[in-house]
Amino acid sequence: MSRVANKTASSGKTAKRERKSTGATYTPPQLAKFVAQQMLNEYVASEEKRDLRILDPAVGDGELLVSLVTELKERHPSVRVVCDGFDTNGNELEIARTRLESIAPDAVGEFRNSDFLEEIMSSGGINVDLFSASTSHKKYDLIIANPPYVRTQVLGAERARQIAKEFSLRGRIDLYYAFLLGMSVSLNEQGIAGVIVSNRFMTTKSGASVRRELLHRFDVFHIWDFGDTKLFDAAVLPAVLMLGPKASGAGGEPKLTSIYQSEGKPSHSVSSPFDALNYSGRVQVEDARIFEVKHGSLSSRGGSEVWSLISKEAQDFLSTVDATTWATFAEIGKIRVGVKTCADKVFIRKDWSDTFSGNTPELLRALTTHHIARRFRADRQNSNYQILYPHEVVGGRRRAVDLEKYPVSKKYLESCRAILESRSYVTKAGRKWYEIWVPQDPDAWSCPKLVFRDISEHPTFWIDLSGSVVNGDCYWMKAQSKKDEDLLWLALCVANSSFIETFYDVKFNNRLYAGRRRFITQYVEKFPLPEPSTEGSQKMVEMAKAIYSKKNYEETTGMQSELDSLVWRAFGLRKKVLG
Repeated sequence: MSRVANKTASSGKTAKRERKSTGATYTPPQLAKFVAQQMLNEYVASEEKRDLRILDPAVGDGELLVSLVTELKERHPSVRVVCDGFDTNGNELEIARTRLESIAPDAVGEFRNSDFLEEIMSSGGINVDLFSASTSHKKYDLIIANPPYVRTQVLGAERARQIAKEFSLRGRIDLYYAFLLGMSVSLNEQGIAGVIVSNRFMTTKSGASVRRELLHRFDVFHIWDFGDTKLFDAAVLPAVLMLGPKASGAGGEPKLTSIYQSEGKPSHSVSSPFDALNYSGRVQVEDARIFEVKHGSLSSRGGSEVWSLISKEAQDFLSTVDATTWATFAEIGKIRVGVKTCADKVFIRKDWSDTFSGNTPELLRALTTHHIARRFRADRQNSNYQILYPHEVVGGRRRAVDLEKYPVSKKYLESCRAILESRSYVTKAGRKWYEIWVPQDPDAWSCPKLVFRDISEHPTFWIDLSGSVVNGDCYWMKAQSKKDEDLLWLALCVANSSFIETFYDVKFNNRLYAGRRRFITQYVEKFPLPEPSTEGSQKMVEMAKAIYSKKNYEETTGMQSELDSLVWRAFGLRKKVLG
């Protein structure tokens, strides 16, 4: 189904529910035309081959088929086209049929009101030889698709397990993963598939299995990562994949083009993000937005590493970083997410003193949240939140506290007992009804901690020496031992630098809207550290501590700039922006 903008068949809450459960959204005409054009640029229509079979496995209102057939007729007017389509929405299927008939009456083939994935599974699945005579999979010259985006939690556990098993997927899958692999057994030997998907699979752990299978089953010709161009109403950052069957023999280095919103002076002005793809660097479009367009190749040919754009300059950058890396963040401490109560209104408040008139619960602790995030040292003036933390460590083991020892806390928790007991999964796991779902290690809170925000335009890391609990909207790590605590300060310097922004963009390239990056475990644990015993590294640690100790944070701007330059030099590099 053409699925990435706003479904119009329903309205209000009904439409929202339908979009969530079916993944049904629609492709804008401009994007449909782009995909069709790129497919035909890749596909060479033989003069001897007068019939082309085309498939859209989730056809929706037919925008993709209409665009492809229109483009085909302009380029190859003598070629006969037969289009097949699948969709579980019978009404939309009829709309697609009518639209196609209006431009090419003889192009309508078999339009089936059924699930493409079920058809693939019932006719042998994907784990057969691609060109085996025993398979009953129908073959197509061109497949154009924008499959539904439905994640595991919406699919339901049983359905997700079934699809994962049938399509050799692991972890938290999305429905479009299965569609991609289903298409691999539907392409003929010289076929081309043009597919619109969410770009999430390129950078997430859950996408590793589909990345691996895509490279195993297809030749990947080109990927266009449209990032935060906001082509759709839905909160989807799209990518377009141009694929051919592995047996086509047309393999080569996969090309990757990315376009993300940026700032600075543009070198070109064009009408749309699609036109911007013809350039490199900063390009301004008609609505005054500025985008950074990059062209390169795919950085990873496997599933374990993320897929991102890599140029020769970027490859040299990573090689230099590898050669000067002493350790990664993962090697100096375990990165954890903060606590998750699953009942924040009960456990987390900033009005404890007002509510309890000075006789506050005994189990209160200071809480670090993203609200106080600031580089090097948190802004504690905005630190009003406290958490009621009913956990302790006894004999080296974490356990829930004995509430009888804390009468004020007990009285308060008892008043919220109905809310807390509604978290049935807590008691089913053998835990006390008043426990926090993910409390982490109670003893660790008193240690010096490196804390950082999940989502931000620029990295925001700071050291916490207050002994506070870290909330689930932040990540944190402590040193493996007291003698290694200076490594946290060194990590702080690297993590807050423009160097790490460049490293992140080259190695991971996972941007959200408005240039925001995601600083999560799978990325941060791979951040590099230089040799800590060098004079440069020791100076960096001293400067970080000096910045932390300054009462007036605004006075540290110059020190932070000097420290930033030291980080680049520690990795044998000069500060620059890679194209």
